[in-house]
Amino acid sequence: MVLNRMRNTAPSKIQLVTYANSESIIADQFRAIRANIRFLRDEKKDAIFLVTSPGDGEGKSTISANLAVSMAQQKERVLLIDANLRAPIMHTIFKVANKVGLSNLLKGISTINQTITPTDINNLDLLTSGPEVFNPTEILGSQSMSELLNELGSRYDIVLIDSPSVLKTTETRVLANQCQGVVLVINRGKTEVEKAIKSKRVLHLAHANLIGVIMNEK
Repeated sequence: MVLNRMRNTAPSKIQLVTYANSESIIADQFRAIRANIRFLRDEKKDAIFLVTSPGDGEGKSTISANLAVSMAQQKERVLLIDANLRAPIMHTIFKVANKVGLSNLLKGISTINQTITPTDINNLDLLTSGPEVFNPTEILGSQSMSELLNELGSRYDIVLIDSPSVLKTTETRVLANQCQGVVLVINRGKTEVEKAIKSKRVLHLAHANLIGVIMNEK
């Protein structure tokens, strides 16, 4: 199903519009997506959702950040994870340091409490990517990652993972089947139909639960 059609969602234009301009049309679109995901949630499972896209530059990270803010505004405890260990951006969007993050946790050199960063937004915490690693697929597909998600799922009402593009990296496929649902972001003016179809097929082969698509229209 199509969760929503987003308009004018270029990162340079909106960044955290759900925070800076919560009464805007775009912020209202995120509230609609938030509501749709709520209807699709399985309350018996940890609410861990992954956001990905077929390729780069399709607005995936900006949508992840704004969706996390919108969910937190509903007074749910939300954790946003930057799992793009190759090209992280969440620390830039939220203007926080990235010296310690997910990669440190998975290497066992920091604890959850030492690593998670509270944001300026009530109920929203951020787990940045951390220092660069040379084996992102192996580290994100490890038992440590699985155990970490189980622990974080019990601590937060919703965990939202911003992952790399599904067609360009293997780690997204590894992460996808550990989540309750996957949201695919496609750009109407950029994503080729064949790549969108291939993304759906790849997620199916990874035994991921694709709950919907966000159509990003610039």
